[in-house]
This record gives sequence, C-alpha cells and structure tokens, in this order.
Amino acid sequence: MREFQGKAVGWRTEDGLVELVLDRAPCNEVGSVTLGEFEQFVSALKELEGEAHALIIRSARAEGFCAGADLRELYRESQRLDPKQRLSGVRDFLERIHGVMNALDQSPLTTIAAVQGIAFGGGFELALTCDLIIADKTARFCFPELRLGLIPGFGGIPRLQRDVGNAVVRDLLLTGRSMNAAKAQSVGLVSQVTAEGEAVRVARRTAAQVGKFDRATRIAAKHFAKPIPHEALRREIDVFCKLFVRPAVEAGLGKFVASTDPLPYLP
Repeated sequence: MREFQGKAVGWRTEDGLVELVLDRAPCNEVGSVTLGEFEQFVSALKELEGEAHALIIRSARAEGFCAGADLRELYRESQRLDPKQRLSGVRDFLERIHGVMNALDQSPLTTIAAVQGIAFGGGFELALTCDLIIADKTARFCFPELRLGLIPGFGGIPRLQRDVGNAVVRDLLLTGRSMNAAKAQSVGLVSQVTAEGEAVRVARRTAAQVGKFDRATRIAAKHFAKPIPHEALRREIDVFCKLFVRPAVEAGLGKFVASTDPLPYLP
C-alpha cells in the first residue's frame, strides 16, 4: 500500500485501486494549495497507472464532494494585480487545472467519482472527468457560474456536452439550477444512485468488478467510448478569460467574498 496526505488532498493505493480523497474545509474548494497537490497526484499517477486498474475520487467532507473553485482566493489575488496581470494569472490557473482535469479524463484507469452532497461548479467539472459517477441520494449537481458573470472554466461544458443531451447542458448552464441524483441518473449523467453514505462502498465494489477484465481491452474500450474534446476545452479557456476581466465579474466576485454565509454558493 502507498499513501500520501497533503493539506487538501490525499491518496492511497491498495489491491489495484487508487483513491484520491479531497479534504479541505469547508467543502474542498480548489485554490492554489489544492491545485498544487492535484498536480503532485497527476505526476504520481503516471507510475500508479502501471500497477492499478481503477481510480476513485471521493470527499472526506460531510458538506459534500466539492464546491468548485476557491473564489475568495481568486478574488483576493486578482485585486492585487493590474488588469493585464490579472488576465495572465487567471489564464495560468485555468491552464494548470485543465492539465489536471485532462490527465484524469484520459487516464487508462477506469475512473469513478463517488459523490455525496454538493458537486457545484469546478466540483461538478471534476466529477465529469470520470468514466462513471456514482452518487448517493443527497448529491446535487450545479453550474452556478452565470450568477458571477462567468461560465464554467474547468472543462465542464465540453465534457457535459459529451455525456448528455444539449437540452440538459443548456438548462444546467443557463438557469444555474441544481439537479438531484435521481434526475441526474434519468438523463444519463449518473450511472448509479445509492442510499445516503453508500456511494464510496458501491464505487469500490464497481472498481472490483472492473478489475476482472483484461487491461488492454478495458483501456481500448474506454478510449473508444470517451473522446477528449480538446478543441472545445481550449476555447472554453479563451471565453472564460474574456469574461473574467469585465467589471460585472469583479462586482459579482466582490459580493460573493463579502458574504458571511459559510456556504454562499448554495442556491
């Protein structure tokens, strides 16, 4: 067994299964610390892929799977910079997080997101990199970015378009409404819905089933069924950066940061 525990992310391997565990209060927001540890994991993943057959991504937080980008950190850092530097900084952050997401998306391992509670914004996008999403009945999926004058920036739109119909994509994107686990399963986003607290157990059982099959065949099947929308992902970064420097976005982020609600992204 191999293990690593960082400030926001940990991982362990045992019996051909890798588990990536998110654990940063309040709800696994992705800021500079988490991103750095994600990059460490991606570097380690190249070696882990040779000895494992599946990867589970899960949360250790009762609040949920992941609330997305750390908008408070993003706002504070952007306020220290002039507009040109601000744009350069956000593009660098997006290109780094896209590097992580693309590595997870195209990994030869069978990847499973075990989701409970909220999977909002970047957390939803992280789940969408996985081959399978297994959600307990408390799970909720949402793209709230339009409330801030932005679009999802971690690759969510192209990956959601790959997986479900355009009516679902537009509804989630343009309304900002959340979708519960039952609805997500009915539209083909979630493969299994479990009882509360059971998503990780079912994900481990599913990973064990995956391990019964020939490795080369499993990898070929995944790559055939799951193309990576590279061009659309690159365009998403450009659109996000163009929107980010607008005054409306600065005002929206400022309002978000000023909120005293510990979970201000909830609808």
